[in-house]
Amino acid sequence: GRIDWDLRIFDNLIPLPEGTSYNSYLVQGSEKTALIDTTNEDGVCEFIANLDGTGVSSLDYLVINHLEQDHSSAIPEVLEKYPDCKLIVSNKGRKMLFEMYEIDEARVHPVKGGDAISLGDTTLEFIDAPWVHWPETMMTLAREPGVLFSCDLFGAHLASSSLFASEIQDVYSPAKRYYAEIMMPYRSHIQKYLGRLKDYKIQLIAPSHGPVFDNPEQILALYRDWVSDETDGSTAITFISMHGTTDRVSRYLANALIDRGQKVELLNLAEADIGKVAMATVDARFIIMATSTVINSPHPIAASTAYLLNLLKPKCPYFGVLSAFGWGAKADEILKGMLPNLNAEFLETVKIRNSPKKEDFFALDKLAGTIAAVNGNA
Repeated sequence: GRIDWDLRIFDNLIPLPEGTSYNSYLVQGSEKTALIDTTNEDGVCEFIANLDGTGVSSLDYLVINHLEQDHSSAIPEVLEKYPDCKLIVSNKGRKMLFEMYEIDEARVHPVKGGDAISLGDTTLEFIDAPWVHWPETMMTLAREPGVLFSCDLFGAHLASSSLFASEIQDVYSPAKRYYAEIMMPYRSHIQKYLGRLKDYKIQLIAPSHGPVFDNPEQILALYRDWVSDETDGSTAITFISMHGTTDRVSRYLANALIDRGQKVELLNLAEADIGKVAMATVDARFIIMATSTVINSPHPIAASTAYLLNLLKPKCPYFGVLSAFGWGAKADEILKGMLPNLNAEFLETVKIRNSPKKEDFFALDKLAGTIAAVNGNA
């Protein structure tokens, strides 16, 4: 594939502080050869040049695990380059394929979970994995070497010259960011697939972004933790302040929690990127959103963050709002109404009119005490 060192935003949505890679894998059996996934639209020419560099003169199969453009954009060029190559997609991906590309139908071979093709001394088995993160996604297992080509699952947006993530700490942050931004909404589906993967002998996990895991248990263990219903008891506090009040009370609450032995992450939405916010919610037991009020409504940046959290569906069981206002006091109600997907208990809102007073700080201390009590640290 190719390494994209310079890309800093993906889909005009997801921050990429460490770039990314678009991984494609060539599997050469004793009799046939298969290519697993391709690259994004901007990298097609470089991708074809890389393919030429392998010296492979013929290709029997092109396997597309997932049709999103960052994996499928070189399909037409690969099929043109190798006229005898068969294109393999999932059954659910067949219709989508023809909606995206003009492909000769005779060259397309849809497969279902459990189907396999032989490359001679290597067999490719296809594993249905819808909703990680599109409905047509599948994974491909090279049985004999035990290599799982997992596409987006277990990926990491990371540009690196290292092929392998031998030490999990080297890829921990990009992998967690990737899970938080892309995979978290599909937590229940991933739980199911992790159970299925126990039945396979997997020696390597080769995702479509980031390095290959030559110790698969390391990333599997992280995912088991992230998709579980367990939290680490932490509190993620996001805030956006117009005249300093929300900033002040958010920091007061954070310090009150720290004084009670609690783990806290404080994120200023004026500066923090959405990936950092998403990462903070992966393990959090409590999410507290603090917002200034704009025309009787939450600040637009807070509203945008709430919209994203509703899409991402973090597993936190408790959610709270701090609302600072001058004359319109409905920001908290509107914010809560934007979170129908959040399966959380709403804590009592703390509302501050104009500037915080003694009773407001008392309410913040009470909230900190409630959080500590839930965590068993009252």
